[in-house]
Amino acid sequence: MSGKNDSPLARLDVVEVERAAVDLRRGLPVVAASGARALLALSPEAAREGTFKAVAALAQEGARPLAALTHARAETLKIRLYTPEVVAVPLALDQEPLRRARVLADPSGDLAHPLGGPYQALRDLEDRPLAAAVKLAKVAGLLPAVLTVDLDAKSEAAAREFAGRQRLSFVTESAAAAYDQAVSESLEIVARAKLPLKGAEGAEFAVFRSDAGGPEHYAIIIGELGPAPALTRIHSECFTGDLLGSLKCDCGDQLRGAIAEISKAGAGLLLYLAQEGRGIGLPNKLRAYRLQDQGFDTVEANTRLGFEVDERFFEPAAKMLDLLGISAVKLMTNNPEKVEALKRLGVTVAERVPHKFKANAHNKHYLLTKRSKTGHLL
Repeated sequence: MSGKNDSPLARLDVVEVERAAVDLRRGLPVVAASGARALLALSPEAAREGTFKAVAALAQEGARPLAALTHARAETLKIRLYTPEVVAVPLALDQEPLRRARVLADPSGDLAHPLGGPYQALRDLEDRPLAAAVKLAKVAGLLPAVLTVDLDAKSEAAAREFAGRQRLSFVTESAAAAYDQAVSESLEIVARAKLPLKGAEGAEFAVFRSDAGGPEHYAIIIGELGPAPALTRIHSECFTGDLLGSLKCDCGDQLRGAIAEISKAGAGLLLYLAQEGRGIGLPNKLRAYRLQDQGFDTVEANTRLGFEVDERFFEPAAKMLDLLGISAVKLMTNNPEKVEALKRLGVTVAERVPHKFKANAHNKHYLLTKRSKTGHLL
């Protein structure tokens, strides 16, 4: 993994993405631009009708609102996938476009209104930065969809000037696309201290943060790490399982079990990544749980929401290992894709160590789905 990216421009790009994501979550419009195309974007779940009317008044004359959805959500709605990454569904200004976009984005009403559509998608996005706007929604922890209108701006510079006049957040398509990598590359250790744990009294705790922004990640370091491959668990944050003891998953068992096994081995570490719900965030994870209550499995629930089966990325883990001076690991996981992801990032995985726990009545189907649909070795 490369060293810290000290480019002021890269850090500014990250700041722009995060500022725009926060504004989307507040229900405010943001400006996204790419080359000679620019648009105003709103989150269907967060925006209010009055805000959309104000946005429509700023739009290019004659611009028709578009609902931008991921391929996963579009497939649920039986929308043809003519365009890469996202699809754009035109909406009529006189037919409550914000409400219509909310229905398209939110699967909670799918079963109550099974005869929606048919929906017609654009066959050409004409270089609109719609994927960038949807990425902002993901960074914000919102449903991965946006309602947009085109701006009459003929360049990124003109769009930035417009955003400045209107006091709106501005983001480029390239900045949104590079966000995850930029945040990962700029991680550094900002605090480290001894933290005695139950069953691992000699543990240390380290906090990793990017000065550009993004979430903090953590490491629990047990014992003295030598040149041999370190026994390692990469654990994605799970508030409900780790803290509340939820029986719907096996995350709490995996977290505490990993600490116990590493302590028993004498040395190793656990990387705790801030990627709740396989990267979709806690609110969306709870939405997925509601869909599971309707009969969908964990994979189907994620895709109905508009997410990939697994939205996580492991560049932060590779960077954290690099900062700790570790180039080879014995990885505690049941997920072969996690092994392959680390290898692609230059980490030597000397061994995969199985990390299984007994199922209960509430998570049995969840574990079976992981085995049958995501390739987990359970």
